[in-house]
Parts: sequence; structure tokens; C-alpha cells
Amino acid sequence: MSKKVSLGTWITINSVIVAELLAMRDFDWLCIDLEHSVTDYNEMLSMIAVIQGRGKEAFVRVGDNDSLIIKRALDAGADGIIVPMVKSKEEAQKAVDAIYYPPIGTRGVGLARAQEYGFGFEGYRDSKSKNIKLIVQIEHIDAINDIEAIIDTEGVDGTFIGPYDLSGSMGKPGQWNEPDVIEALSRFEKVVKTKDKLIGTHVIEPDQTVLNKKIEEGYNFIAFSLDTLFLGSKVDEELNI
Repeated sequence: MSKKVSLGTWITINSVIVAELLAMRDFDWLCIDLEHSVTDYNEMLSMIAVIQGRGKEAFVRVGDNDSLIIKRALDAGADGIIVPMVKSKEEAQKAVDAIYYPPIGTRGVGLARAQEYGFGFEGYRDSKSKNIKLIVQIEHIDAINDIEAIIDTEGVDGTFIGPYDLSGSMGKPGQWNEPDVIEALSRFEKVVKTKDKLIGTHVIEPDQTVLNKKIEEGYNFIAFSLDTLFLGSKVDEELNI
């Protein structure tokens, strides 16, 4: 897999207008967040459509490693799925099973937008369904302890570090300078950077200096800030706050 940086951002505002506005910007992908937002399935489907209509990839972060949630996002036409809180190889395999049709996985067959409402199932089955990107979030110390097995799970295209929840799972939320938190993050980077897979992180503040630093560190699947922070930060900047 190419080490070229794939740059996206997070959509937490349940608005098709926001999704299309961001899709008109110079991102490779956008991720619709179903875990920490009030976005519903109908809004998700509409946002996927406008993102893809602007030639960008539409990812969905599901709220849980649940086959029903994943299936509905895929049937809506998602190009990729980000699964939170994957802590073991078994949980990574569960996500893989939900992503792929048999004989690789156990995904059920539906005839929705992805399959052109029944008029394009064969084409979807033979092409796009085999190229769905699965990104698993590493955000618990148990995941760090099983990181080699998780990243080597066939069907997992990459990992996405969640430092806040990772530090929280160690009883030290947001305490980045604690030696054991530093060690856990270092172990993640050391292992995944040896793999030919996507290495993801979230640059929360809309700060290009931090973005460039993460690129220099070898991350190649980067979520650059999110819709609310882009909006609020620009307002603060113009008001000189």
C-alpha cells in the first residue's frame, strides 16, 4: 500500500450542507461520525451521497462493533468503515466478518443504495464490496497489548489511534506525559509503522503545524480537525478572540 498521505476530516454536524461544503474542499475523504453525534441513518445516507457526488470517499464511524450498524452504513454506500474500541484480534475479526459477504465474512445481502436498489447487486458484489476500507480504532491498553495480532488480521486495512480513550483506559485521561502512556503510544507507532497498512490519527486542532508534524512522524491516514472546530476557530480568529 502506498505511503501517500490520505487526508480527511470528521463530520459531526448532521447537515447535508456541511457535508457537501467540506466535500468541495481539498480532502481525500470525509468521515460521518455516528458515535459521538446525533446524526441518524437517513441523514447519513444523504451525506454519503453528496460526498461521493463531489468525488470524495465517504467513511462512516459506527457507534459500536455491531454487524447491524455496519451493514446499514455499507448498504447506504459507504466507502469505508471506522470501528471504535477494537481491543483484540477477535474483535477485529468480528468487524471483518461484518464488512465482507460470504465466503470471506458473514455480511447479509440487502438491496439498497449501494446495490442500486436491486439493479446493480452483481456489480457491487464483484467490485466495490471487495474494496471497502476497514479501519479499526486502537483506543484501549488491551488493544496495545494485542496490536500485532490486530493489525495482521486479514481484512483490516489500517488502524487509527485514539489517544484520549487510550490514556483513559490506563486511568490517566489526557495525561500524555505520563511514562506508561508515552510507552503505549510508542509501542503502537513502532509496530504499525512496520506494516504495509494505513496508520491513522486525529489532529484535533485545525493547526497545520501539528498536521505537518504527524505527517513527518509517518502517519498516512489523518483526520484533520472536525467541522465544529473549523467553524468555531474561524469565528474566533475573525473576532480576534
